[in-house]
Amino acid sequence: MNKPEPITPSAEAPVSLYAKHEPVFNRRIDGKFRRIKWAIMAACLAIYWVTPWLRWDRGPYAPDQAVLIDLEHRRFYMFGIEIWPQEFYFVAGLLIMAGIGLFLVTSAVGRAWCGYACPQTVWTDLFQHVDRLIDGDRNARFRLYKAPWGPAKIARRVFKWAIYLAISFATGGAWIFYFADAPTLHQEFWSGTAAPVAYGTVLVLTLTTFALGGFMREQVCIYMCPWPRIQTAMLDEKSLIVTYKEWRGEKRGSLKKAQKNPGEYGDCIDCNQCVAVCPTGIDIREGPQIGCITCALCIDACDRVMAETGRPRGLIDYATLEDAENEKKGHPPTRHAKLIWRPRTLVYFAVWAGIGLGLLFMLGTRVHTDVSVAKDRNPPYILMSDGSVRNGYTLRLHNMQNRPRDMVLGIEGLPGAVMWTEDMAREAASRTLTRTVAPDATQVVRVYVVAPEDTRDQDFAFTLEAQGEERESDTAKAQFDAPGDE
Repeated sequence: MNKPEPITPSAEAPVSLYAKHEPVFNRRIDGKFRRIKWAIMAACLAIYWVTPWLRWDRGPYAPDQAVLIDLEHRRFYMFGIEIWPQEFYFVAGLLIMAGIGLFLVTSAVGRAWCGYACPQTVWTDLFQHVDRLIDGDRNARFRLYKAPWGPAKIARRVFKWAIYLAISFATGGAWIFYFADAPTLHQEFWSGTAAPVAYGTVLVLTLTTFALGGFMREQVCIYMCPWPRIQTAMLDEKSLIVTYKEWRGEKRGSLKKAQKNPGEYGDCIDCNQCVAVCPTGIDIREGPQIGCITCALCIDACDRVMAETGRPRGLIDYATLEDAENEKKGHPPTRHAKLIWRPRTLVYFAVWAGIGLGLLFMLGTRVHTDVSVAKDRNPPYILMSDGSVRNGYTLRLHNMQNRPRDMVLGIEGLPGAVMWTEDMAREAASRTLTRTVAPDATQVVRVYVVAPEDTRDQDFAFTLEAQGEERESDTAKAQFDAPGDE
């Protein structure tokens, strides 16, 4: 019987599971898509930093901050909309719309969210502009990176990192203003009287923004974020993405080689400008890859080179793989609008719009009066001395308007029953009670309901009707327990 040969260690070095981080020094470029990125970045930053300071008059009984997540009172305000805890389905609907919206954008224009509006992209783009302002453009930044550490390099790095830190601090500082009155919290923050959680939140967000936007950058997009993997699974040959038309660009060669050998070389002159401007440092000519965030800066760079060399634009362009293959066969390129509106996109849009319209309908038809009931479970009922049966309930009367309102609480069903509360005598019991509920508040009412001796288990309801100009009403079903037949 042959013995197995001993296993000897391989002489080859083990393959690393992680690619070594190579810093990206992307070059400044101007063009249509760069200007779109400028506009979206400015809009996103302005919305983020300005929104907490906008005012919205809701009357004397409600906060006047336009957008406020009031955790203390469990309210969410967005301009004229106020969401209560029991209306969380509005927030859930908005989150579902946001998710389907990402599917819609991906189906229509690929990873445009990643390339233009993702917070990681916006802040990374801002930090890269700081790099250019302090260290210069691509070649200057590369030379400084390779230069040995000395007083000049240390001073430049400290100055740049201080700007990073200031931007990161402003990022974390703006976030806390969404959870409290911004002017008040601003004064308390700098006077040292704000809640500890405010300082902790600013510290955490400052450090994470400083690390993710200042140093990790494209590593977040390629390795940390799960969305690129999800998007990749959603793309197909009909998806509109940034595409290099290799059939037109290959074989690559310089202008001199192309002039000496007509017809042998393609339009790509191998200038590497598409690589130089890429914020993630990829080469789009290698085909679709997870590092491409579809920012289209390589299109701006390539179009400029094509214009300078007298060749038609579109060597790198927004296109589908299917359309690029048809163009290779001599067919004219399909208009982008036609490529966007395909069946999958239409389905996503229909679902997204349907949810949005449903939320608007619910928002427009909702009432600002609500009653909820919780029945006593132990004991389920009490037999009174006169033979009548008493049940206890805890009711919550919700006034979702910014003014006090008189509300009439009544019993629907349960013949012969009357009710009273802890703060009144039983002799004053009746089928209706009136309570004044404070503005934008919930009043808890302890109610006792007593029914005649022959009453059996049955369902009934509490009704609540708000008085005044807007006579709104609501109903809450309840169970009345009584002794069974003997």
